[in-house]
Amino acid sequence: MTSKLPKNALSLKQFLLRQEVLKLYRDIFRTLRKVPDSVTREDLKEWARTDFRNNKYHNDEASIKSMLYYGRKSLRDLQRSLALSES
Repeated sequence: MTSKLPKNALSLKQFLLRQEVLKLYRDIFRTLRKVPDSVTREDLKEWARTDFRNNKYHNDEASIKSMLYYGRKSLRDLQRSLALSES
């Protein structure tokens, strides 16, 4: 019996990792909306886009998880900085 899935279909693990990466990307850009200075906001947006674009070809699960960890940590740090600046 042959599979009807295309050869390049993602496995379940790959699909779930992809969803995590997309969620992190959206969360970063939602947080960047709160940056008060427009120049800084645009610089951070460009940094995030470049970082994601440069790393989009990684296939190794361990390296992707490592980058997700680093991205989440960076997002938390940014959120803390914004919270402190609003106080």
